[in-house]
Amino acid sequence: MTDIALALGGGGIKGIAHIGVIRVLEQAGFTIKAVAGTSAGGLIGSIYAYGKTPDEIEDIALNLNQSRLFSRAKDEGPSILGLSGIIDALSQHLGDATFNDLKIPFACTAVDTKTMQEYILNHGRVATSVLATIAVPGVFSPQFIGGTELVDGGVLDPVPVALARWLAPTLPVIAVCLSPTPEGWAHIADPVMPAAIPLAQPIINQITKTRVARAFQIFVRSMDITSHMLAELRLQTDKPDVIIRPNVSRFGILDTVEPKILVQEGELAAQDALSQVQKSLGWTNQLARHFRKAHQPGRLMDELGA
Repeated sequence: MTDIALALGGGGIKGIAHIGVIRVLEQAGFTIKAVAGTSAGGLIGSIYAYGKTPDEIEDIALNLNQSRLFSRAKDEGPSILGLSGIIDALSQHLGDATFNDLKIPFACTAVDTKTMQEYILNHGRVATSVLATIAVPGVFSPQFIGGTELVDGGVLDPVPVALARWLAPTLPVIAVCLSPTPEGWAHIADPVMPAAIPLAQPIINQITKTRVARAFQIFVRSMDITSHMLAELRLQTDKPDVIIRPNVSRFGILDTVEPKILVQEGELAAQDALSQVQKSLGWTNQLARHFRKAHQPGRLMDELGA
């Protein structure tokens, strides 16, 4: 048996590295039977679950207009940046697809800002759920589903291992974490405030020196610290069968990056982990999973009344 489940973590633009991980796992003969995603992992995971190949998803990333990716739409709520570029991409590649249209089981997570509870989004229109799971608090507008205000699932679970295990209790869970180990935290790139509209580089350089831009950098950096610490704690608690860590810490979550570089980092990390993935399929690990109880890691989307 070569069946596995994926838990794809958040990381903004660094999530493009997930494409390389998926490609290498497929080429090595592993069959991905379920995907759980948080934030950027939810975005990539949803498109993959819809049936797009890694090559097709990479083409989508290569054709993104990164200069307009975070531009604001007129009707967007309170936020520093907008999601109109991502909304356009989701509309083009997912359209009105529902979870019932997906080729393999997929779910993503979001957090209720009022009750502070985690929700499992696995019902209704996929793009609506993706916009909720990527809604980084303060940076992007919260999303409303069934009247509930939802933000990025990474607030509580940066790498959704428990969700992947709930989707596929008998399969090894391969976690893809876009944060480095604690030893590498000092070398994480500082965030850069992207321009919401295309501007000449000298103007962008001036904008990034303003007090607002510096405040934005401090805010996002602080969120990064919390996210990295939480990711490590959740990985230690939820214990995925294998952890794959692409070397992408030199990039910020909102950087303008050449997608092929991120894809290659995902490929390299996955190649290094192939023996561990193969070992996770051994009979002793299968037996351990048989006795390990999978729990529902949050409230179901149905409870939102959507």
